[in-house]
Amino acid sequence: MATVQLRAHDVAAFGNAFSHIEQRVDEASAEAELVVLPEGTIPGYVLGFGPLDEHAIDEAVQRLRTIATKRGAVIVVGAAVGAPGALGNAGIVIDRDGSLAGRAEKLFLWHFDRRWFTPGDSIAPIESSLGRLGVLVCADGRMPEISRALVDRGAEILVMPTAWVSSGRNPDALENLQADVLGRVRAFENGTAFLAANKCGVEREMVLYCGKSQIVDSQGNIIAMADERDEAMLCATIEVGEQRPYRTNLAPPVLRRVGSASFRLAVSASPLPPDIDERLELLECTQVIAPAAPERTAALDDVAGVAVVGDAEMRDPSSLVTYRRAGYRFALWQTRGDAWTGLLALARAAENRIYVAVIDSSRERAFVVDPDGAVLCGAFDGYRLAACAIDLAKTAQTMVAPGTDVAEGIERIRSITAAPASRTFS
Repeated sequence: MATVQLRAHDVAAFGNAFSHIEQRVDEASAEAELVVLPEGTIPGYVLGFGPLDEHAIDEAVQRLRTIATKRGAVIVVGAAVGAPGALGNAGIVIDRDGSLAGRAEKLFLWHFDRRWFTPGDSIAPIESSLGRLGVLVCADGRMPEISRALVDRGAEILVMPTAWVSSGRNPDALENLQADVLGRVRAFENGTAFLAANKCGVEREMVLYCGKSQIVDSQGNIIAMADERDEAMLCATIEVGEQRPYRTNLAPPVLRRVGSASFRLAVSASPLPPDIDERLELLECTQVIAPAAPERTAALDDVAGVAVVGDAEMRDPSSLVTYRRAGYRFALWQTRGDAWTGLLALARAAENRIYVAVIDSSRERAFVVDPDGAVLCGAFDGYRLAACAIDLAKTAQTMVAPGTDVAEGIERIRSITAAPASRTFS
């Protein structure tokens, strides 16, 4: 398998840029059976409002079909497809004989791409001569139930053409939640290898890409990752075999109505001391959670709507989505902990816009993650009682980019997954 990280090009420069892209694809196809290219490779991601050269798009796809036939490789490429007014941001799958196996259109549109793209309306694997591919496009990876549905419907590997962007807050470390956390989590929770091809550089002088194209195995281990700034071709041999996805049968929880209270919360991984109320007064905390303190959890539940969960629920990508939809805004995860505890806590908090508190008994550590995926505080070793501010109004702030609403996305994906699977073919 190979992912090809390409330098970003403006739509106006696509004609000149494609010869280089074609060369890179040919090189990768000589080495790999499956080649993945970024989102918006054809003709670009920032389309703007001018007319598209549909002939140039069709010709570019045809040239990739020629490479697939020559090299006997499956190629997945991000492209704008469809008619004006119904343009899709798609991952097109070209089979090794050059035929069009199908396409998956981006479901969870991000920021300004909603101004020229129409969201997809189906979730289904695409049959190829290499097996069933679960194709996601970029921000679809932020909606955990998309990849879950793809795998449950037969996908043997998750493949993502992407355009992961970065804010540039730190020029020396271009951060992106999907590149840094969610790619690994999507592989781990579904027991399925995950490939993502991103861009590097800048498009239209205003969209900065973070690179970090990656190949992740079915246990969530990073096999290969590109750097942040340069073009790269990653190759790895991945065994696609029996999947062991994490799934639960969570009964629908009781519906909750939670306000927007603000308060200070203390957390501990140790049983509470006899003078806990005095300590809470000193910390100016009104709530506390700790092992063997169900009455304290119940008091917090009255304020925040607490979903008490274990490892099974946290590893299933649907569980906290279900609680979120039922009105819960806080999850308390009691675990014996492992290497995945931190990543899963960050992922579940950010993708559901809720607070997650973790009590890890094996390491005697407790910590709280906010809806942005930031760790607020943590208790460990002799630091037995840590405190932080909780603002439940943040859980109602579900707009993560202009026009991109997590709560709306959750509801839309649930409605699609409730319908029978269908495939979209070219």
